[in-house]
Amino acid sequence: MAEKAFELTNLVTGKKSIAEIKSGTLGPDVLNIASLARDHDMFTFDPGFMATASCESKITYIDGDQGILLYRGIPIEQLAEKSNFLEVSYLLVNGELPTAQQLGEFSHAVQYHTMINESLLRFFNGFQYNAHPMAMLSGVVASMAAFYHDSMDINNPRHREIFAHRVIAKIPTIAAAAYKHSLGQPFVYPRNDLDYCSNLLHMFFAVPCEQYSVDPVAAQALDLLFILHADHEQNASTSTVRMAGSTGTNPYAAISSGISALWGPAHGGANEAVLAMLEQIGTVENVPKYLAKAKDKNDHFRLMGFGHRVYKNFDPRATIIRTMCHKVLAKLGKSDNPLFELALKLEEIALKDEYFVERKLYPNVDFYSGIIYSAIGIPQSMFTVMFAIARSVGWVAHWQEMIADPAMKISRPRQIYTGPAQRDYMEMSDRG
Repeated sequence: MAEKAFELTNLVTGKKSIAEIKSGTLGPDVLNIASLARDHDMFTFDPGFMATASCESKITYIDGDQGILLYRGIPIEQLAEKSNFLEVSYLLVNGELPTAQQLGEFSHAVQYHTMINESLLRFFNGFQYNAHPMAMLSGVVASMAAFYHDSMDINNPRHREIFAHRVIAKIPTIAAAAYKHSLGQPFVYPRNDLDYCSNLLHMFFAVPCEQYSVDPVAAQALDLLFILHADHEQNASTSTVRMAGSTGTNPYAAISSGISALWGPAHGGANEAVLAMLEQIGTVENVPKYLAKAKDKNDHFRLMGFGHRVYKNFDPRATIIRTMCHKVLAKLGKSDNPLFELALKLEEIALKDEYFVERKLYPNVDFYSGIIYSAIGIPQSMFTVMFAIARSVGWVAHWQEMIADPAMKISRPRQIYTGPAQRDYMEMSDRG
């Protein structure tokens, strides 16, 4: 990492000091202001950390202006075309693409960690049948810390590796158990003879009373979605995992905190909001009415799944998943389903309408992922859970990177205090 000097001048006191300008491999330089409080008795003010680099990372790079997403330097387009989710998982966690032997060993380790302790499985009986699946997922993942005391030394590289395998393997099993509990159906145990996504679909949809065959198109679509959602730099949930992990807490608690952060509708619930919007619009005949509402600045209606906070021109993940979405709808989407017909009509308009084109309101990855999940048969209540399964790999990679960093410090954001100045306690008899 290249470093340059930068002179800071306090406009109030005139005091000068030297700060470092750090340059990463790609992206904008950052100003190291770690000594600002010491030299000038001042903090920076950056609500939402929109201009603050909270850490150094070698995992993911995003250029929102150019529509670039790299995992460990490799373009997402190449990984989506040539790789699979477990290979991408290995890449994110270990830093390099695996050899055939390494991938085989990694896949085997994940496959044979898919079962969860029977006592842990019985935890689900304590949840109401209508409990939100994210509540179950967060609670049960945190409870995993009660079962693995022998391998939770965060300073032991081997223990960190075992933890990574367990999380990647067991979160799909926990997610499927949450889904089955909501239906009142028996839990379906994982099968080690199936690939990662086929196993997940089997646990979701198989029942003991009949044979279930996984549709290869559904499994392929799920694998692609998981690749695209595996990591996205320092987003809210990943930053939460890092912040919780910086305290030295056990890694399962850190992952559980990320799940809770993802649960927020502004973060992980966007694809669920897309389906809710489509249901609100109802039919293709209502599209003009709702487009007019979307263009009206005084109307509260918003088109969900269009545009992106980070990607200013196009979402590279949406470009990749669009073809798969059409493939899934052709194979699994019922032709008489008005929501799918409506989604395709909105997509057509967004790619041609001058209003959308000028404002770069293109369909994003959430628009397509919600449609795909729905076509596969996954209910809206499980959409964010599916997101969590994929993103758990990124969380693990970032947690491991942070713990292995000798410069790691406990996170401690600062504030501007705007409350009352110091004042004395007032006796009850003197109040109002």
